[in-house]
Amino acid sequence: MNILITGAGSGIGAGIAQGLAEQGHTVVVTDASYAPAEAVAEAIRQRGGQAHALAVDVTDQAQVDGLVEQLDASAVDGVDVLINNAGLQHVSPLESFEMSRWSHLVEVMLTGTAAMTRALLPTMRARGWGRIMHIGSIHSVVGSPFKSAYVAAKHGLMGFSKVIALETADVDITINTVCPTYVKTPLVDQQIKAQAKAHGISEQAVIDTIMLKPMPKGVFISFEELTGICAFLMSSAARNITGQAIVVDGGWTAQ
Repeated sequence: MNILITGAGSGIGAGIAQGLAEQGHTVVVTDASYAPAEAVAEAIRQRGGQAHALAVDVTDQAQVDGLVEQLDASAVDGVDVLINNAGLQHVSPLESFEMSRWSHLVEVMLTGTAAMTRALLPTMRARGWGRIMHIGSIHSVVGSPFKSAYVAAKHGLMGFSKVIALETADVDITINTVCPTYVKTPLVDQQIKAQAKAHGISEQAVIDTIMLKPMPKGVFISFEELTGICAFLMSSAARNITGQAIVVDGGWTAQ
C-alpha cells in the first residue's frame, strides 16, 4: 500500500513510517520542511524500504491543494492510507497563552487534518477503498492543565472523525483516531522541560508524577505499538471500525 504520513520528519511520524516500511509498504514521508522528511525517507531506503519525501505544510492551503500533483511527480500511484500525524505543543496557562500561537496549534492539528483529508479523500472514494487515521492523544479524551490549545485540537479530531465516518459509510473507507499516552519523542522531551517550568518541579518529577503516574502500567508507549495498531486498522479485519477512538493509555481511563 501507499501510505502518506504528515509530520513524519521526526518523532511518532518517523517511527510509524519506518515501521510500516519494514512491513513492505511504500511510505510518503511529509513534513513542513523537506530536509527532515528526506532524511527519514533516505534512512528507510538505506534499509531496503520504499519511501518518498515531500515538503507539505498542512497549514498552507496552496501546498495541500498541490499535493496530488506532487505525488504524481514522485511516481506515487495514489495514496491508499493517510496518517494525519503533524502536531506541536505549547504549555501555558490560558491567561498568558498568546492567541496567535493558540490558533496555530489548532490550525496544524485540526484544520490541517481536515485539509489533508479533503485533498486525498476524492481519490480514495474513486478507488472505492481507503484508510484514514489521525494520531490523536490521551488528550483527545481527557484534559490537562496548561494545554488548552492542544487538548481542544485533539478533542476536535474525535468529532471530525465521526462526521467523515458517516460521510464515507457508503464506500470501504474508514477514519479513526489513535489516542496514545506519552511516547518518548523530542516533542515529549520539550513538554517535560515546559511542564517542569510551569509546575516548578524537576523534569524527573514531571515524568513520574504527571506523565506516567496516571498510567497503571507506568511505561511510555512505543513506536512498535503504534505501528501495529495502524497496520491493524489497515487490515480487512478492521473494515467496520470507523469513527472510533483507539485509546492506548496503559489503563489511564479505566480508573
